[in-house]
Amino acid sequence: MKNIAVGDIPKHKYIWIDTNFTHKQFIGYIPAVWFALNSVCGRSWGLHVMLECGAFFRNLPPHAILFEDPLSFSADTWDIKQAQRWDCYSQNWSAIEYKYLANLRCKAAIDAETALLGTYLFSVCPLDDGFTEYPEQAKEFMFIRLDNGRLTIQPTNYVLFKESSFTTNTELVFPKDLKVNDLIYTSEV
Repeated sequence: MKNIAVGDIPKHKYIWIDTNFTHKQFIGYIPAVWFALNSVCGRSWGLHVMLECGAFFRNLPPHAILFEDPLSFSADTWDIKQAQRWDCYSQNWSAIEYKYLANLRCKAAIDAETALLGTYLFSVCPLDDGFTEYPEQAKEFMFIRLDNGRLTIQPTNYVLFKESSFTTNTELVFPKDLKVNDLIYTSEV
């Protein structure tokens, strides 16, 4: 039996859904409210939404949503690998909107060749799993609303932030000289 964890996101979001994921026949994009997440190990995040008809729809994949009205916006194709780099690996997690990062502009490396601009939404921190116990494996999932109207979910080392009063990397070029933290620190031995 797989373990499943469901929880609220920090703030609900008004979105548009590709009805290929929700209806028997495609009827375009429809408005919805995204309010929760579901984590199943070895799968993408599942988005929980409320449709205008009042239906509660579970486990939409992250590439099924748009943040922009598709009538006033070109809805380019978007696949699961662009929307989420790694599958979920923990049944336990905590979602947080870091106040310092709230609404900051950022650049997300979608793949080896593509980095796109967007706005930080919130982060999800996996808990109580084998990966998180090791510093070199520990990851947070950063949820980002991209300028192309899509959602991407990337680990922290694939995201750069622009904080105008502090950051000097105005072009948001990914540094190549940072190391991975592979040490566990403790004050008692």
